[in-house]
Amino acid sequence: MKKSITTLLLPVLMSGSCTVGPNFKVPLFNAGEKWKQNQSTTPTALPDTWWRLYKDAELNRLVDLAFKNNNDLAAAKARVDTARALAGVDRAKLFPELNLNAPANRARASEDAVSNQMPPGIAIDPYASRYRSTFDLSFDPDLWGRNKRQLESSSAQADAQQALLDSQRLGLASEVARQYFLLRSLDDQEAILNETIKSRSDALSIQQSRADAGLADGLTSSRARTEVELARNDLTDVQRQRGSTENALAVLCGHSPSSFSIARDNKLPPIPSIHADSPAEVLNRRPDVRAAEQSLRSANASIGVAQANFYPNFTINASAGFESLDANRFLDWQNRVLSIGAGVAAPVFNAGSNRANFDAAVSSRDEALANYRNSLIVALREVEDSLLDLKTLANSRQALEQALASAETTKKLAQERFDKGLTNYLEVVDADRTVLQARLLLSQTDARQRITFAVLAKSLGGGWSGK
Repeated sequence: MKKSITTLLLPVLMSGSCTVGPNFKVPLFNAGEKWKQNQSTTPTALPDTWWRLYKDAELNRLVDLAFKNNNDLAAAKARVDTARALAGVDRAKLFPELNLNAPANRARASEDAVSNQMPPGIAIDPYASRYRSTFDLSFDPDLWGRNKRQLESSSAQADAQQALLDSQRLGLASEVARQYFLLRSLDDQEAILNETIKSRSDALSIQQSRADAGLADGLTSSRARTEVELARNDLTDVQRQRGSTENALAVLCGHSPSSFSIARDNKLPPIPSIHADSPAEVLNRRPDVRAAEQSLRSANASIGVAQANFYPNFTINASAGFESLDANRFLDWQNRVLSIGAGVAAPVFNAGSNRANFDAAVSSRDEALANYRNSLIVALREVEDSLLDLKTLANSRQALEQALASAETTKKLAQERFDKGLTNYLEVVDADRTVLQARLLLSQTDARQRITFAVLAKSLGGGWSGK
């Protein structure tokens, strides 16, 4: 008996180190040594809490609030927990499974059925009891590494979910910053329009007084009134946009819009200056790139799982315990029961199912590889775009400052010419519109510069401390 069991199990145990399927290797990619766009020479690196570089207490509060209450972020955390738990399920398959099985029953047989089976005069108790309790052990030695590859795949999926959580957290901070600076820009535009409305209302009062005194016709006062109402229309539109932006921030922070408000403040913080590391280092830090890499690793391991289905599957089973018809003698040594054995299941015919499953796994790996490579070049493009935007926006702002100075000079001259009767009021109106447009564009550009820095922080991976 001992020799037969040893002969049965020895080949199984000695073959347990084989793992089929390709081992994962990170694909090579040449990211280049430097960025196309010139960047700041400051040695300041981007910290994980990059939004604090703005030194804006309200922005810091909103980001912290979003991290605490955002529902999309909470859902992403739950997906990580789910993936970790599923990886734990696959990890358990590498170990033996031990279960306690303890059935007990009492049955009564028909007296007629029992009596007919026995000689006359012999009575048998129709009641019978049976008690059994065993520890049942089962183990898959995983000869071909199916379970190991499955664990590798699920663990990579869990790591991918963690990277996606990091990416969503980074994206959430960037989106809060974007909406916040948009809100502050709208506050500034609202202040500019209120100032313009007051200035135009004063001009209207003067022109209306002149018209009432017969010193001017009604055309001038009519044009002045038109400009006041147009400015009020622009103000209404800005207030609508501000309300929508505030509501968007409420959702990002996990609050109901009706109970969420931000005080008006038209001051914008200065733009931080940071230094982007090499493209290769940026790719190593990007959480979305890490997620794509782990998805590729998972798909690669799934090929091994599919390949193992072509080979026989071995199992080892053992059972030990006690069995008795009498509860009082249940634990007597002579009532012990024991069994041990092994089994094998080999594919013979499945109409090409295993081959199709293997081909599907290879195709999924190829898809994941394409997605990974695309994530690399998209990441580099996003950094280049952000650096380009910062550079061009700085030039744009400089041009707008000069344009505003020129427009204000033009407006002053036009007013002087009108007051001297050298031109009509239309020239004053046109100059005033140009000043307003330049001021609004300058306010919008200031916000875009700060929003672009937030986008750059996201593109760089959000910091340089170890993840």
